[in-house]
Amino acid sequence: MRIENDLKLGFKDVMIRPKRSTLSSRSQVTLDREFSFLHSNQKWNGVPIMAANMDTVGTFEMATALAKHKMFTAIHKHYTINEWTNFLKNTDKSILEYIAVSTGTGLNDAKKLKEIFDLHPEIKFICIDVANGYSEHFVRFVKKTRELYADKIIMAGNVVTGEMVEELLLAGADIIKVGIGPGSVCTTRVKTGVGYPQLSAIIECADAAHGLGGQIVSDGGCKIPGDIAKAFGGGADFVMLGGMLAGHEESGGKLITKNGEKYKQFYGMSSETAMNKHVGGVANYRASEGKMVELPYRGAVEKTVHDILGGLRSTCTYVGAKRLKELTKRTTFIRVQEQHNQVFSK
Repeated sequence: MRIENDLKLGFKDVMIRPKRSTLSSRSQVTLDREFSFLHSNQKWNGVPIMAANMDTVGTFEMATALAKHKMFTAIHKHYTINEWTNFLKNTDKSILEYIAVSTGTGLNDAKKLKEIFDLHPEIKFICIDVANGYSEHFVRFVKKTRELYADKIIMAGNVVTGEMVEELLLAGADIIKVGIGPGSVCTTRVKTGVGYPQLSAIIECADAAHGLGGQIVSDGGCKIPGDIAKAFGGGADFVMLGGMLAGHEESGGKLITKNGEKYKQFYGMSSETAMNKHVGGVANYRASEGKMVELPYRGAVEKTVHDILGGLRSTCTYVGAKRLKELTKRTTFIRVQEQHNQVFSK
């Protein structure tokens, strides 16, 4: 047993210090970024905010809505081959720039991934997603996937420490998903005691990834637009959102009515709800590590997108970043004990 005494920080522990700026309007800020990748020869240009690969968030409908803003969606892994084909047949081909095929690491997952790419080789991104990215099985799956799909952009995770980021990049991943336990419907930290404050995870993992020419995506923990700005300020190349995009018209989950008010279900992919739906229940050797909540129905996601992008542009004007790419270099975090005045908060 050992104890690390270095301070570890979450989004609630810091604010961004304002700096002198030559920008006169938020409209002068460019949020698009262009990326080259460590292993793939592909390039990507867009706004590096993405919907999480949860079946309540990473839907075809969400992808269609976000692609209009050049934002990304990691499509959840539970769509059938026919559903994929129907979607791609009936949508604008430009959406291919802004979606990933998600997969687990089982034999059936690998088979389904091959079937999708046999039918639709033009898709560029693969998202290999497991709750615990520290297993040797996971590393082997990343290596095998890179061998089979040499030209694809591979996103893999989740991890929270620099040494594992380096191992996964060297195994063939291009983008590493960072985050264990910060999600709003994740109970991993409660059930297992395992986790890592998200901002410190971003800072440490970004340093490791950028040293090798890779990228990271911060996955989880963002409650408000300011948290997204902090994630980018800490060095994240992409930011993945779950709860902030849940509860909308384009989100998955049942729409229910209670006392005349509409709600949508939102649940973690390791929750009992998700496992009952997709794998026939919680196996007797494990516990559920997610929960299900009912969110007030929020209508179309368009308004939320404008709120997120507007907040991020405003952050950039406060620190003098003309482009999102400059935000990290322009960010100085200050430690705080209070974020905002909550006198009128519910």
